[in-house]
Amino acid sequence: MLFMGSVGVIYLTGAPFFISLFTTDPETLKAGAMALRIISAGYIFYGYGMILSQALNGAGDTRTPTILNFICFWLIEMPLGYCLALYLGWGQAGVYYSIVIAESVLALSAIWVFRWGKWKTVQV
Repeated sequence: MLFMGSVGVIYLTGAPFFISLFTTDPETLKAGAMALRIISAGYIFYGYGMILSQALNGAGDTRTPTILNFICFWLIEMPLGYCLALYLGWGQAGVYYSIVIAESVLALSAIWVFRWGKWKTVQV
């Protein structure tokens, strides 16, 4: 958690520098820095969600992480990105915010499922 939080802060503050390593085009720099700043705000959730999903997989409960990923990415992230970008007029930022929201929902759902403890009863 500390590592992902540190990386998030580094990317948040140094976004233009990191994007400039790949391009000098001003529009691309602006878009890339915005993307990196928004997405890096959710790094702690990304790390936590990945750890818990893989813990469930390792315990033999592969169905639950699959369902969580389907819900969060296909039913939340993609429609939300579409709606935020086009219907609310947020453009690219809407797509990036949908990533942060979906990953945060995934992490919170994984926490809930993990604490619920049903994974302990899975027969491998």
